[in-house]
Amino acid sequence: MNMKDKVIIVTGGSGLLGKAILHDLKSKGAIVINLDIAPFRNDCHFINCDITNDASIKDSINIVLEKYGKLDGFVNNAYPRTKDWGKKSFDLIDSDSWRTNIDWQLNSYFVCCQEAIKIMLKKKNGSIVNMASIYGVVGYDFTIYKGTNINPPAVYSAIKGGLINLTRFLASKYGEKGIRVNCVSPGGIYNNQPRTFVKAYEEKIPLKRMANPEDIAPGVSFLLSDEAKYITGHNLIIDGGWTIV
Repeated sequence: MNMKDKVIIVTGGSGLLGKAILHDLKSKGAIVINLDIAPFRNDCHFINCDITNDASIKDSINIVLEKYGKLDGFVNNAYPRTKDWGKKSFDLIDSDSWRTNIDWQLNSYFVCCQEAIKIMLKKKNGSIVNMASIYGVVGYDFTIYKGTNINPPAVYSAIKGGLINLTRFLASKYGEKGIRVNCVSPGGIYNNQPRTFVKAYEEKIPLKRMANPEDIAPGVSFLLSDEAKYITGHNLIIDGGWTIV
């Protein structure tokens, strides 16, 4: 999978999954730019960017264009959320919090897609990958959360489900312009969750383990690469078989 000299932006590249995406793309020869509010020290170019701010998004993309003169790929991976994220059951969620999370995540992805597409239209080529989730495809199995303090946020399902269908819209709209838009929907990624949750999750999943970030990143690279040149509007589910049972 040769991605030599492809210029690719990854939002939220300083996070758990973002770091793995940066590393995998870099290892395949891509020129990778990390847009994040928190720096991550590696050999990828870093731009301080707040994706909840439209001007910050636009300014950051312009910096990339000024430096490299092109944009081949864009990964929407950033995951901003309010302080009360996952702390209240559905019946107690504050409506302002709900609206803010929709704005920070789904609406910011809209702005990122829009700005990337404007650039890609000029050369009629480019690839966008939106990071979704299995919980944009299926409902929660609440039994695996029993005995833990994890409270799955309802807004997460709304955001990821909306993002998957936005991806389909964009793929259908801009395919004739040479722009591909796809999703990756990871299953649960291990991040020091309570042992009771991990055990319950792993008992249900066919591969009997939670994902590592390195399990997900190559799928993102593939969809950005020329090997996926005839794939658009697809939601690549990387979940160890969670959604088949």
